[in-house]
Amino acid sequence: MAQSALLNASILKKVAMALSGLFLISFLALHVSLNLVSIFSENVFNEVSHFMGYNPLIQYVMQPVLAFGVIFHFVFGFVLTIQNRNARPISYAKYNGASNASWTSRNMIISGAVVLAFFVLHFYDFWVPEIAYKYVEGNTPDAARYYGELVHKFHDPIRTGLYCVAFVLLGFHLWHGFGSSLQSMGMHNKYSRFLSKVGYGFAVVVPALFVIIALFHHFNN
Repeated sequence: MAQSALLNASILKKVAMALSGLFLISFLALHVSLNLVSIFSENVFNEVSHFMGYNPLIQYVMQPVLAFGVIFHFVFGFVLTIQNRNARPISYAKYNGASNASWTSRNMIISGAVVLAFFVLHFYDFWVPEIAYKYVEGNTPDAARYYGELVHKFHDPIRTGLYCVAFVLLGFHLWHGFGSSLQSMGMHNKYSRFLSKVGYGFAVVVPALFVIIALFHHFNN
């Protein structure tokens, strides 16, 4: 009975991780779409950013939910990884990780830590100045400032390089995480193969677009 309860709790934890991961994937899709606009139209990017920055639903509902989702997913992921490692009563005398699992699968905690650090840097670069501009300094809304602020952040080559490395590791994290999410949610049907391909495509395309955006603004400064 106790073993069954532990198994059910483990399944619920994995499902919670999968759902929070899929939620963050939807945020990444929206975020890269918005940033991609900055390559093609400065005015449209400013208008969309201004709407996102002053819309009450986004600011007071979606933004706190997103912050909670980020914290929950990564903290819970680290906790689960440590619990899984501690659950092994005996260390293997010889373990050839590469023959049993991919590098991405074996190092999710590393890529996850780097991605979490990236989120912290991203919040520091964009969210903190935005909060200071609107609520601390009390400035009047200026819809024309967003593009300039974005370009300025990618002027520094070191910062741009850190972003690009983080995006690459985000791709590795997504590559394994999407497939793991589908497995945790028990999606083994005729659509699972198609969804897996979509997930792997997302893991390649979205981080690549983020890198292109960063490099575009860096070299066009």
